[in-house]
Parts: sequence; structure tokens; C-alpha cells
Amino acid sequence: MKIQLGIIGYGAMGKWHAQNAPRAGVKIAAVCDIDEDKCREGEENGFTTYGSAKELLADPNVNTVILTVPNHLHKEMCIKAAKAGKHVITEKPAAMGVNELDEMESACKAAGVFFTSHQNRRWDRDMLTVKRAYDEGLLGNIFTIESKLHSGNGYMHEWHIYKKYGGGMIYDWGVHLIDQILFMMPGVKVKSVFADIKNVLHEEVDDYFKILLKMENGITAHIELSTYILEYQPRWLVAGDKGTMIVKNFGCDGSIFRTGTMLEKLPPRITETQAGPTRQFAPVPPGGIVTEPLPQVHTDWIDFYRNVETVLNHRAESKIKISEVRRVLEVMEAARKSSETGEAVLFES
Repeated sequence: MKIQLGIIGYGAMGKWHAQNAPRAGVKIAAVCDIDEDKCREGEENGFTTYGSAKELLADPNVNTVILTVPNHLHKEMCIKAAKAGKHVITEKPAAMGVNELDEMESACKAAGVFFTSHQNRRWDRDMLTVKRAYDEGLLGNIFTIESKLHSGNGYMHEWHIYKKYGGGMIYDWGVHLIDQILFMMPGVKVKSVFADIKNVLHEEVDDYFKILLKMENGITAHIELSTYILEYQPRWLVAGDKGTMIVKNFGCDGSIFRTGTMLEKLPPRITETQAGPTRQFAPVPPGGIVTEPLPQVHTDWIDFYRNVETVLNHRAESKIKISEVRRVLEVMEAARKSSETGEAVLFES
């Protein structure tokens, strides 16, 4: 079957799907929004438009919907779409919590429709570069992974600044950053979750968080996001016993660093440095560290829709399973609990 997509919510992400899903062979069957101006814009772009989800769900030309509405509406819209016999894709986060997700999954199973979430950042080139290093052992035994996302733009916008609509950065980007770490290490248990979540500029919702995941394989994953750190840090730092990888940004500028001619045993002398007398942290001698280019990875966000098409035609499994979406939400809930109590939360034994 060909995906005949109905877009519920014709805001920024709705328009993104309308523009990009056709690159994967998807037909945009209809769009809807309660905003008349957005409907008018949809008409101008050649789409069938509706002023309500009820009207769109009644359209027999729509066989699949993407929910690009505020987060608090995902459960309601998903259940209505399932009962109308439509396959359901939600924007992330799929739900406001694990209990909501369970209700949504039950409704889709009862209706016999496919259900997944648009975790598009599994196709980010920077993350897949790090995953390749992990999969191929390019850095030896990795002991730490730092995933950082900083912005100097400060304030969020529209409904994202309101708690009742599911605003805040844990829901907006936390769901992506946690999903990337878990996707990178399939089958590896999370032993504990520790988090610090703050409202720096926003009264109702979080705009800073640091989450530490201690993994069963010995890796500690540091996830940090801020909308108001003004000097950006590298997007990724990955360190193993055979080298260190720095990925500076989404464009994958960076390098792998390895020891060169550095002696395994440091000379028995103290060096005077700006930090005072030291041996271990003295400047590395020339040739002590060498650099290599990052591995090359080719990817396309639109592969998400290509995968959905193969699932609906029974040729492949979904690359984003609801069990994986559920696990991310569980980590998010554990992070909130940890931040409230100031203690680590034991997670998977």
C-alpha cells in the first residue's frame, strides 16, 4: 500500500512533513488545523484541507496520520485516529508519560493499526558517526560518552513555554537525546539514572538538564542541554582506552585523537606549568597526540518514511518500536524523580 498521509496540525513540523515526506514516495492526502490562516496556506500549497481532525479522519483517502499537535493532545488524537482505522505516527514525545503511551498502544492494537513515533534523530549524521565508533570499536573500550546541546537563544516560544501543553526541553529535545544513547547501545541495560533539571529563564518549564546514565557495559553517558549556555561545547565527546572522538556540531566537524610517540611511562620529573608543578598534566610533547578524520556516515531523515512504507507492506519491522519509545519515557520519568529527590534512581537490574 502507498502511504496516503493526513497531517493533523499544520504548524512548523506539519509543514516540514508536507514538504519532505513526498521525497519518500508519500502522498499528502489532506491537512487540518483549527487555525483558518494555516488551512488557507495548506490550500495554497495544493492540499485538501480541513478545519478539524474529525473531518480529516472521516476522509477515506487518508490511511495514515501524523500528529503534529501540542504534546498534550497526542493521546486523544491517537485514540481517535485508531478508532477511525488510520495508521498512527506521533511526533515526539509520543506521549506525556508511560501510562498515556500504554493507552495509545492498546487502542492501536485493538483497531489493528500500525503505531510508531517520529524519532527522526536516529538518522542524525553526528549521532550515527558516534554509533559507528561504538559499533566498530574505533576507540577501544569506551568509558564515557558526552552528548551536549547548547544554545544562546534563551527563551522558548509558543506552547512550548507552558507545562499543561507538554512544554519544556525534556519533552522537546530530551526525548531525542535519551533515545540516541539507548539506540546506540541496543540491549545494554541502564543501571541508574541521575539528573539535575532546572528552570533558568522559564517560570513553568525546564530549559536546562543534565542526565547521567550508568550503563551495564561500564559506559557513563552524560546528556546535557541548555537554552542559555552562550559558548557552545562540542556536540559529542567520546573517550575510550584507544582514543578520543570529538564531534563539534551537527555538521560533523571534528577528529579522532590518539596517542602518538608518547611514552607509556612518563619521565620521572616534575614540570612547571601554569597550574604549578605537575607531571601527569604537563603539556604533551610534540608528536604525543595524532589526529584522524571522523568516519564518514551517509544518512537521510526521510528513511523514516521509507521504513514505515515497508512495515505497512509487510516487508520489514519498524525501526522505531513502541517498546523502545516506552523505555525512553521511563528514563525521562526516572530523571524527573531523580531531580526532585537529589538521588540516583536504580533503573534496570
